[in-house]
Amino acid sequence: MVHHIAEDRVAPYTYAHPLNLKKRYDNFIGGTWVPPVSGDYFVNLTPVTGQPLCEVASSGMRDVDHALNAAHNAKAEWGAMSVQDRALLLNRIADRMEENLELLAYAEAWDNGKPIRETIGADVPLAIDHFRYFAACARAQEGAISEIDKDTIAYHFHEPLGVVG
Repeated sequence: MVHHIAEDRVAPYTYAHPLNLKKRYDNFIGGTWVPPVSGDYFVNLTPVTGQPLCEVASSGMRDVDHALNAAHNAKAEWGAMSVQDRALLLNRIADRMEENLELLAYAEAWDNGKPIRETIGADVPLAIDHFRYFAACARAQEGAISEIDKDTIAYHFHEPLGVVG
């Protein structure tokens, strides 16, 4: 049985935690929700029941280009940000995930059909740990000076490269 929460929200079968999902999800690009250029969505079925969980943007090349442009545009601001602020931002993401650990774990379990003990005990905590790890890397990374020969030294410093794949 599916519980209807509101016109645009549905909850899948709720045994221990109400998972109130929107009926449809767009792409998150440049800090805003953007519908796919084609207007197409696919039905995301939960392996738990085989029933629809929600609809997700079916993105194509133009959507990817839009996301890449947004990422390239963000590079200058990210590169100008101090390492302390970059680390703070990554840690805030981890904090928000930690605050919503149970919700994220249930969403992951319903989306992938994994047991909740795996999503709540491993998948989501490991994702949180990745943000904290890279926050620490940003803080710990330092430049270096190397002697090339008796008259030459090289200064090595790290800066954001930009969009990579």
